[in-house]
Amino acid sequence: MSVNVWLKSHRPLAGSALRQAVGIGLINGLLAIAQAGLLALILDAVIFKGAGLAQISHWLGVLLLLFALRALALWLGERAAFQAAALIRNGLRDRLFRHIQRLGPSYLANARSGALVETLTKGIDDLEGYYARFLPAMTLTMILPLVILLVVFPADWVAGLTMLVTAPLIPLFMIIIGSSAQTRNQRQWKELTRMSAHFLDVIQGLTTLKLFGASRHEASEVERISNAYRVSTMQVLRIAFLSSAVLELFAALGIAIIAVFVGFRLYGLVMPMPEWLMALPPISYFQGLFVLMLAPEFYAPLRNMGTQYHARMAAVAAAEQMIEILDTPPPANAEQADHRGVPLRARRPFGLTFQDVHFSYEAGRDALRGMDFVVPAGHRVALVGTSGAGKTTVINLLLGFLTPTSGRILIGDQDLADLDLAHWRRQLAWVPQQPRLFQGTIGDNIRLGQPDADLAAVRAAARQARADDFIVALPEGYDTPVGERGVGLSGGQIQRIALARAFLRDAPLVILDEATANLDPRSEQLVQEGIEELAHGRTLLVVAHRLATVRRANRILVLDQGRVAESGTHETLTAAGGIYARMVAAYGQDGPVELTAEDTR
Repeated sequence: MSVNVWLKSHRPLAGSALRQAVGIGLINGLLAIAQAGLLALILDAVIFKGAGLAQISHWLGVLLLLFALRALALWLGERAAFQAAALIRNGLRDRLFRHIQRLGPSYLANARSGALVETLTKGIDDLEGYYARFLPAMTLTMILPLVILLVVFPADWVAGLTMLVTAPLIPLFMIIIGSSAQTRNQRQWKELTRMSAHFLDVIQGLTTLKLFGASRHEASEVERISNAYRVSTMQVLRIAFLSSAVLELFAALGIAIIAVFVGFRLYGLVMPMPEWLMALPPISYFQGLFVLMLAPEFYAPLRNMGTQYHARMAAVAAAEQMIEILDTPPPANAEQADHRGVPLRARRPFGLTFQDVHFSYEAGRDALRGMDFVVPAGHRVALVGTSGAGKTTVINLLLGFLTPTSGRILIGDQDLADLDLAHWRRQLAWVPQQPRLFQGTIGDNIRLGQPDADLAAVRAAARQARADDFIVALPEGYDTPVGERGVGLSGGQIQRIALARAFLRDAPLVILDEATANLDPRSEQLVQEGIEELAHGRTLLVVAHRLATVRRANRILVLDQGRVAESGTHETLTAAGGIYARMVAAYGQDGPVELTAEDTR
């Protein structure tokens, strides 16, 4: 689908607002014709027929009414056009967000956040000019000039023929100049998204850049990218101004030619004229004034469309990025999320089974190669292994972000692929290594999985997660605002807030993805105490980072190259002398278990 077809295909999102904008614009054009006729009648009566104020007072009243109606029509047209654009922007933004949700974390992990945010914000905002200005202008350009020609030809076919010959020159030159401007506009948009993505990367890594003395280099890089964007922007503006000047020139020439023909023939009413002018049909003062006043109204829609053409170019450049996102096929499990499967029948706590599960991110990149294991109901099972062994893939499969290439994942005795994904996700809680806190209060962040929970339930969950003490010590307690990514809180405090979410969720399955990594000993101890309490009456699947966490597990699964290489308790695996024993020997009883493949040889 071409970009133009894609843009036009979203017009139904505006409902009747876009049609109202065009209809009101057409009414305004008809009022302009009536206004020109009435003005010509008044001037002809006053200047050439000697009419006094008493004779034209009723016409002046009608003229004032026409002025008021045109002002009202302009206001209503702008309002309808803006409403149409707002409806389309909201609809498109909703569609894009929903599609990105279906694409899931695997897509976001490979996308540049700055470019994506730029598309979802400024990119969608750039569509306003297309739907609110360009589309109504293009529709009116196809209607109003024809209506005016139908009025002008009976009054003066010479002026009508002049309009008919000169009018096509405006869109012709608009297309010629616009084709060059569109290429530069697309280049400008790419420069903008590249600059936005780079700025976000630099801001997020500013501390690292400072520590490694690379901030000056990045500052020069930012300057280079900004200058490239400035140059591309000025190129677009230069062509836009040139386009406007050319359109104004041809419109002015058309009006001037009509004025010359009308003026000479009116002059011929009192003075002898050349024969070729005398051959033209005669014209009255009223006809001449009427035609001259309609000439600017005839070219106005054409000039307006040319002026709004840059809005179309900006929309085309932004739409290309949106089409690229929407054309990205979602994983198979996204279709599962869009329809209701069967609810989970298993009672809490329930067990998990991986049966010969294979998964590939792409051809030749196998993450899991026949994964087989069982997590009994109410047990705590730890996953350990080298980086790239498949731990994160296992978690993403359970969370419903990925779908197995082959094999089955059983929840109790039901296949995960048959379950209602939304219902399934309500049965689990996830505590990641780096929890995300959102803008709002601490209480709001704990309520993330249970928005309707009261303060007593929130405090109870925080006490279980060993977070209540530090929260109540804050000036505003649970109403303390939280900055982006938990600014103002320590890593251990953020981790305990995430653990409180899991307690409040009260889910039968809890997935801990290295929940104690990167914490100081005291924070780790508090989080471990919370995990111990959380484990009662629930099934826990733990991606372990420290051996202290592993030793408490009922069973340890050692993953290697997408398979379960070893399985057992801490004592049995240590005595077996395999991969796990080499991990313990390399880092000691309390060391990390996130090793490289070299460490396990």
